[in-house]
Amino acid sequence: MTGTTPGEPGVEEADETPDRDAERQAFTDPDEDLTQSLASLSRLATGQLALEDSLTQVARFAVRAIPGADGAGLTLLEADRADTIVATADFVTKVDKIQYSLGEGPCISAASEGRTFTSGSLGGEQRWPRFGPRVARLGVHSVLSLPLLTPDGVLGAMNVYAHGKAEFDDHAVNIGELFSVPAAIAVQNALVLAQAKRLATNLQAALVSRAVIDQAMGIVMSRTGCNPAEAFDRLRARSQTEHVKVSAVAQSVVDAAVRRARVRRALEDPPATCRRRHWPVGRGVLPGRRSLPRSRAPGHQVDHQ
Repeated sequence: MTGTTPGEPGVEEADETPDRDAERQAFTDPDEDLTQSLASLSRLATGQLALEDSLTQVARFAVRAIPGADGAGLTLLEADRADTIVATADFVTKVDKIQYSLGEGPCISAASEGRTFTSGSLGGEQRWPRFGPRVARLGVHSVLSLPLLTPDGVLGAMNVYAHGKAEFDDHAVNIGELFSVPAAIAVQNALVLAQAKRLATNLQAALVSRAVIDQAMGIVMSRTGCNPAEAFDRLRARSQTEHVKVSAVAQSVVDAAVRRARVRRALEDPPATCRRRHWPVGRGVLPGRRSLPRSRAPGHQVDHQ
């Protein structure tokens, strides 16, 4: 009997080869891209990035996670109006501008209906008859639009595009829907943080404005003898006349008062160097010197008779 029997090295090596190939394939499986993108998304430090940078990172992770994707963008709903905030490629911005100008497209549908829309042949797409052909002429034929769903409702949509036809199969759609869940939370967190920062900035500006207004009211009261309510009415009336904010009027009042105070102080107490160097001729002796009596002046003869 020839050949190797079970248990010999040759058999073990032959049996392990398929397992090694499968293991090697697993490392290049698209699911690995999803895992890495989700891990990157979980480590996204939205507090250290500007809002636009945070959203751009989310879109880039989507391109990496979803098989076949060439570009992606995030569309947010504001006042019942969709608008693309970020895009990973210029062609994504162009495609989204087309659908917003036409008022139809997969992104608008996904955001308004809260469900996934996909197409592998936009040129012949009947659901968006005006949008599809125009985008196909740009060389974009596949789209996957995923709503960004949160407990508070639909934030917007994540739009993923590809130049080839039929790029997003069922597996790509499933991966996109899996990725869209934590992506929506990341987007919501970035929006909430950005709103909190804006609120803090506005509050600080309001406190500064209030302090300036109080200072201006005090100046007006000291000049006119009016009470606080009357002083504020004067500031408000001037702001309406000049078509500027009350805080701007108050700042001008304070600045003018500071300038007048500096001029007055300079006139009342000029620097010592100025007094020494610019003492007028014929106005007496310089400050700090004592004049001699005329009877004691040098060269003067004293008559003792």
